Amino acid sequence: MKIFLSCLFLILTASFAAAQGDPPPRPQNQPAQIQVTRIDSTYAVAPGGLSGTLTSGQAADVLLSGIDFDRAGGGLLFNHPRSLASDGRRMVLSDGNNNRILIWNSLPTGNEPPDLVLGQPDFDSNAPGTDLDQLNWVGQVSIADDILVAADTNNARLLIWTSFPTRSGQPADRVIDGIQWPWGVWTDGTRLVATATGGRAIHVWNTLPTRDDQPADFTISGGGIGTPRTLTSDGIRLIVGDHNAVGDQSGDYVWNEFPTGSDDLYDFFMSDPNDPHFSWMQGDFLPDGGLMMLGRSLSLWERFPTAAEDRPDLVIDGYRFRGGDGNAAIFAGGRVYVLMYNGNSIVGYNALPTSANQQPDFAVGSPDIRTNTLDTHHFITNPVPATDGAHLFVTSDFDRRLYVYRALPNQSGAYPDVVYDLPFAPWDSDLHEGTLVLGGGTTLAVWKTLPLDGELPDTTYNGGIGSVRFQEVRGVAWDGVRLYVADARANRVYGWDGLPAPDAEPSVTLPVERPARLSSDGVRLAVTQTDAQTILVYGDLAAPPAAVGGMNRMNRPYDVLLTEDGGLMVADTNNNRVLIWHSVDSASSGAPADAILGGNQPPQIGRDTLYWASGLAFDGSYLWVGEFKFSNRLLRFSVG
Repeated sequence: MKIFLSCLFLILTASFAAAQGDPPPRPQNQPAQIQVTRIDSTYAVAPGGLSGTLTSGQAADVLLSGIDFDRAGGGLLFNHPRSLASDGRRMVLSDGNNNRILIWNSLPTGNEPPDLVLGQPDFDSNAPGTDLDQLNWVGQVSIADDILVAADTNNARLLIWTSFPTRSGQPADRVIDGIQWPWGVWTDGTRLVATATGGRAIHVWNTLPTRDDQPADFTISGGGIGTPRTLTSDGIRLIVGDHNAVGDQSGDYVWNEFPTGSDDLYDFFMSDPNDPHFSWMQGDFLPDGGLMMLGRSLSLWERFPTAAEDRPDLVIDGYRFRGGDGNAAIFAGGRVYVLMYNGNSIVGYNALPTSANQQPDFAVGSPDIRTNTLDTHHFITNPVPATDGAHLFVTSDFDRRLYVYRALPNQSGAYPDVVYDLPFAPWDSDLHEGTLVLGGGTTLAVWKTLPLDGELPDTTYNGGIGSVRFQEVRGVAWDGVRLYVADARANRVYGWDGLPAPDAEPSVTLPVERPARLSSDGVRLAVTQTDAQTILVYGDLAAPPAAVGGMNRMNRPYDVLLTEDGGLMVADTNNNRVLIWHSVDSASSGAPADAILGGNQPPQIGRDTLYWASGLAFDGSYLWVGEFKFSNRLLRFSVG
C-alpha cells in the first residue's frame, strides 16, 4: 500500500503542482501594486537560543495558518469544502481539510449552523482516522432515498450509510476499500458510481453494494480519461469532471445515456464554456430538464447539452465564484446553493438566477457573500516560511501575499501583524542579515531592511536583470555575497555578485534541468530538482555538483535548506516528510538521514504527521514547515 500511494501521489502532485504552482492570473480583486494591511494581532512570543537537535518522529508544537491541532473552529468555519449534496430536504457538505461531513437536517436560508457532523466526535475536532467513524480528506458526497455515500479520498475507500445518519459521529454501515484515490461519488439509491482518480477509472455498481468491498459491476477507463474527479448525474445522463483529460485538457466527459458497460465511452468532451483553462465543472440537473454547472462562472442550459458546441443559455459571471478543487452547485428546495472551495463558504440564491450580474442572496459559512473566512482567519495556501530567529515571514504564491510576524509566535492560531497583497506570485524567499528577497513568475522584490511595518521593497526587478529575461522564477537565495535565481523554464540558475543593478550581468550561469527552490550558506549552493527527485549540492561552482536523493529515494522534493551548522534539510514533499542530515557531506555520500519528521502514508494532518511538506525555514531553535496544496498548515518543530 505504501509503495502504491507513493507512486500515486508522485503522479498526481506533478499535475497539481503545474496547475496551482504556476503563477495564477491576477484575480479581479488583487492589486496591480502592493497593498498593505496592518492586523491588530497579539500572541505569545517564543524564546530564542534553544539548544539541542530535532529527532525522528517528534511532534510539532505550534500550528499557524489554522486554529490549532485537532481544532476546526466550529461548525460554520469550513476549511476548503469539497462537495455539496441534497435530497431536497437536507443538505450535506464535505469539509475536506477538516476531515468531516456536515449535515443540515433542513435546507439553510442563511448562515445557520449544521445539525450533525460525521467523521468527528464534535464540531470542534478535525483529526483524520481510518475507523468507520473517521475520515481523511473526504471528497464528494451523495444522498438519495435516505442513503448517504462519501468518497473518503485519502483512505482510498467509499463509505456508505444505508440509513441516513441521526447522530454526530455515527459510523458508516459499509465500506468499499481499495479505490485508488476516489474523488467523486454518486448514487440514486439503487446504483453507485465512483471515480478512482489515481486509477484513471470510473467504477459502476448496478445495484448498491450489500457487503463490504463488493467489487464494481464494470469499470470504464481509457479513451483519454486521465484523473477523473466529481460526478453529476440524473440517473439518465452522466457527467464526469477530469483535471487531466485527453490532450492534457481540463473539463468534463459527457454521456448522453447512462453507461451500462465498460465499452460505453463518453459521447463528447466539454470544457468550461466561459474559461477553457479552468479545471472542470460540476453541478446539478434542473427540474425542467435543464442543467446547471459551476466552473469559473455559473452556467445554465435550458436543455441538456448533447454536443460540445451547445452553449449555455445564461452565464452568471457578475459574481466571483471562488472555486477550485471543490466545485459544486445544487438545486434544492427551489434555491441554488453554490459551494466555493477557495471562497470557503456556500452562497445561495432564493430562486434560479435570471441575469448575468445577479448577486447571491445569502451565505452559509460566512457572515455575508463577500467575506472569505480563509482571509479573516489568515489560513495561508502553500505557506513558505523564512526566519532570522527573531521574525517570521511567510509567502504564498496562490494568495499572492507576504505575511509578516514581527516576532516568533509561541502559540497556535496566531495572526500575522502585517499582510502584503502583491502584484506577483512569490514562489520562494530568502532572508539574510536584514535583507529579504522574494521571487516568482518574472519578478523579484528586495527589502534591504526588514518590512516589519508595511515598508515597500527597495528594489523590484520586473522581467529580468541585465540581458537575462525571467521566464519562471522558482528559486531565490541571498547569502550576503551573491544573489541566485532559479528559472525553471530557462533551465538555468543565475548568480549575480551583490544585489545587482538592473542592467548587471550574472557572474555565474549554471545549466540545471527545471531548477526550483534554492539555499546558499556562502560556501555551498543547494538546488532543488523537484521533477528529478533530486537535490544538487555545489561546493565549487565550476565542478559537477553532488546529487542527494534521486528516483525511489525522494518523491518530488519542494525545498532544501543548508543550515548554519553545516547540515542539510529537505522537504521530501510526496513522501510527507522532512529529511535532516547533520552534515552536508554525509548527505552527499548517500548516508541515510539522521532524523526524519513525518514519513507517513497517506498524507494526513496531525502533530507528528505531515501533509505534503513543501516549505522550510530554520534558525537553530525552530524549524518551520509549510504544507502544500491540500493542507494549509504551517508547523513549528522545536529543537531539544
